[in-house]
Amino acid sequence: MSKLSVKKLIYDWNTQGSGKFKPPKIEFDDETLRDGLQSPSIIDPPIEEKLKILHLMEDLGIDKADIGLPASGERAKQDILRISKEIYDNKMNIRPSCAVRTMVKDVQALIEVSDKLGKPIEADMFVGSSPIRQYAEDWNLDKLLKFTEEAVSFAVKNKIPVMYVTEDTTRADPKIVQKLYTLAIECGAHRVCVCDTVGHSTPAGAYNLIRFVKKVVEKTKKKVKIDWHGHRDRALDVANCIAAIEAGATRVHGTALGIGERCGNASMDLLLVNFKLMGWIKNDLSKLAEYCQTVSQAVGVPIPHNYPVVGMDAFRTVSGIHAAAIIKAEEKGEKELADLVYSGVPAGMFGLSQKIEIGFMSGVSNVIYWLKKRNISPEKNLVDKIFNFAKSSNRILTDEEIMELVDSKYW
Repeated sequence: MSKLSVKKLIYDWNTQGSGKFKPPKIEFDDETLRDGLQSPSIIDPPIEEKLKILHLMEDLGIDKADIGLPASGERAKQDILRISKEIYDNKMNIRPSCAVRTMVKDVQALIEVSDKLGKPIEADMFVGSSPIRQYAEDWNLDKLLKFTEEAVSFAVKNKIPVMYVTEDTTRADPKIVQKLYTLAIECGAHRVCVCDTVGHSTPAGAYNLIRFVKKVVEKTKKKVKIDWHGHRDRALDVANCIAAIEAGATRVHGTALGIGERCGNASMDLLLVNFKLMGWIKNDLSKLAEYCQTVSQAVGVPIPHNYPVVGMDAFRTVSGIHAAAIIKAEEKGEKELADLVYSGVPAGMFGLSQKIEIGFMSGVSNVIYWLKKRNISPEKNLVDKIFNFAKSSNRILTDEEIMELVDSKYW
């Protein structure tokens, strides 16, 4: 059976009707080393670990990395400079950026690092835009416009590219959004970023807001691209990013494993997975698991067993019925068939593979498969012994337990 015919065995409802949408080139902005590190449950990894993560971002085809807040202190500046030097010394495709408040003094801190680097680092210039934020901070629109004009103009004058970011855009008044973005663009911002800072948005909200901002940008008659930055407080992060792209955003932000404040940011790894499966990107994602595992170890955040794709259980099965289907597919000599018969995500695409375990819900086929994979003859007495032991347990057997049964003198 050819690769094409395996795909013909699946009727894909996802590609019918509106699912036929194909966006122009999608870019990715990885916030792991800045917004991701604002999680209260992580540790700030040493620079060596940050560089490992940076290289894995490059391997995955990520376009930009937010690498810190230069105004937050000397350590942040040193890390930003070291990471940026790594990018340019190794002629990497990924580009660095830094978060700065819409304040001249924050831009000055970024200019200081850029001057030492000898190259400009993009400013992700953010300001609170929603009425609730304005009320809490004692801001008004005139003050926000003043901050915007001063900071954006100062950055552009000093040859610092600006992505202008409105925090909490998904709860902001459209008139305020229009005035802030229009002024920022007039002052030289080359991108604007729509933020779902507190994870308030639904996919419909994300779509509506991006469509609105697109019209605002078009009225300026400037070539300005639109980003979407979302959080996962309602677990709608990936769905919102999809809606944002469908509405006209060209770049989406995320972090490895969705780490970040509160419930975290949009999961960069799951964005890559879904966009790849949707046919929106062609990135090589064979190092996706390594990227997630490296970040997990570096920041001290374990990967849940049932986490999609890279979790321990993502491609493991213990059920006899499920295992039998995978085994039969393998026996047909079709790796792709075995990868898809009981999985909506092909493990091989991400450098992973299906695993069949033995436990209380397993069938004899699980035992035979496990033994054959280890070049152990599946003699009936041995198979029966392992099968009966598994049925008397209340969990999956470990490899060590099974090997003890294999090595026992009498079957």
